[in-house]
Amino acid sequence: MGELIVIRHGQTEWSLSGRHAGRTDVPLTDAGEAAARALAPRLARHRPAHVFSSPLSRAMRTAELGGLTGVKPDPDLLEWDYGGYEGLTAEQIRASRPGWDLWRDGVVPGDADHPGEELAQVAARTDAVLDRIRPLLSDGDVAVVAHGHLARVLTVRWLGLDASASRLLGHPHPGTLGFLAIEDGQPFLSAWNVP
Repeated sequence: MGELIVIRHGQTEWSLSGRHAGRTDVPLTDAGEAAARALAPRLARHRPAHVFSSPLSRAMRTAELGGLTGVKPDPDLLEWDYGGYEGLTAEQIRASRPGWDLWRDGVVPGDADHPGEELAQVAARTDAVLDRIRPLLSDGDVAVVAHGHLARVLTVRWLGLDASASRLLGHPHPGTLGFLAIEDGQPFLSAWNVP
């Protein structure tokens, strides 16, 4: 049985500055493109049998530069819709909402393009992705190219934990890999934040 390889897209200007980039299609920086290219040798050794990606350009471009082929865009891999917090840093949010914590407090509604999502909605999307991926692992490794918060939720749901446990995982750095596997019938996290 293969592993699920979770790839966070490369650096963008917004990830560099700490801005919440949910549905805004922010391109990779030069450093983000370089990090994506650097993933290619490791991904080539794994030769994923199936590859899925968020349809946003920062994820699709990471997949391309990482040498992945046959990439299928999957809207369930889009980042959390941050609603009214789209484009803001945590510090900016806490200036108007002291003590704010994304995992506990969620987001506020935004405009028509960014209505916002509750954590349970993000978890339902990742559960749908995992339901589609689990049978494919019999073909070998499966890779997903996604976003920081989405990757954390996907990982804890793989482990069978409540989505709120995502706060226990460090934020994956742009252009890094995580490996999710099964041993003796039990899911586990075999590696995280691998450059």
